[in-house]
Amino acid sequence: MISVSLFTRFAAVCPGGDFLGLPKWYKYLQGTTDPISGACSPQLSRLSDIWLIVAAVIELLLRVAAIAAVAFVIVGGIKYTISQGEPDKTAQAKGTIINAVIGLAIAVVAAATVQFIAGSFK
Repeated sequence: MISVSLFTRFAAVCPGGDFLGLPKWYKYLQGTTDPISGACSPQLSRLSDIWLIVAAVIELLLRVAAIAAVAFVIVGGIKYTISQGEPDKTAQAKGTIINAVIGLAIAVVAAATVQFIAGSFK
């Protein structure tokens, strides 16, 4: 009995695989697991839980932005490779890579900040 209460208190609400490492919208909510079916249901117990859902959605969007930034780094690398030394195309490709790396850094720092802040309200 004690181990079950400790599990629901300190463990993730509903363990399971995430798609591309993206969090679920109920990541920071407390929940209960049905012992028979194994189904997990997050529970809204306080008004502040709505802010935890908002934080999880923001973190989800920031991680999608980070994935998009990585894609733009790859696109910029391909453009740089096929520019064949033309100064305009090379400069444009470098600009794409630099902007994507800056965007990636912002997305990673912002996602870590949201995760830290939301984790402290759990």
